[in-house]
Amino acid sequence: MRAPDISSSTKEERANYIKETYRCIADCDNCGICAVLRGKTPELAFADYIDGAKEYFEVAADYR
Repeated sequence: MRAPDISSSTKEERANYIKETYRCIADCDNCGICAVLRGKTPELAFADYIDGAKEYFEVAADYR
């Protein structure tokens, strides 16, 4: 699924997208999401996207 565009989505839709895309599988050795996001929760790491301040790709670029 592609990230919802901030101009045509609601805050709830964006939050749900992040929640589904970055689900914790409770197996840190096999997942790596926490390491990629530098110890932040997905909701905190993508707060600017969820709030509609930046597009998904802009925020994601900060963690590459």
